[in-house]
Amino acid sequence: MTQRSEFDDIRAHITAEAGHAGDLLRIARELLDDLEQARMREASLRNYYLALLTASRATVAANAAGDAEPLTFLEHELAKNGQLPVGEEAARVLADAKTAQALVAALDEQPVREPRRMGPASSRLRRCVSVHRSLPH
Repeated sequence: MTQRSEFDDIRAHITAEAGHAGDLLRIARELLDDLEQARMREASLRNYYLALLTASRATVAANAAGDAEPLTFLEHELAKNGQLPVGEEAARVLADAKTAQALVAALDEQPVREPRRMGPASSRLRRCVSVHRSLPH
């Protein structure tokens, strides 16, 4: 017997209540759909990350073992996803990586400052306190 997901349970509950509060239910359905799409994107990104991590580890292991072509694993994974840089793109990717590395190094050199504390009289606090949202009627 297959178990229903949390999303299916929520959807079934919303559907059962459909005639009572139309706008609220429409919003709830949209939010539920957004949440489900976000979870699917997260799962996809985790899968992609795991594949890249596995290929990276295999590449390093192949290099350590003296393999004649240690980059094979990583090249295959990048090519499979259309991310293998070629030609001028390779030079741009390398330049971007060097720039990112320099920026991270510069950030590491800067002292960490404590966040500025704001008292209750600050204008920022007053702006945040007065913000409110309403649902459509």
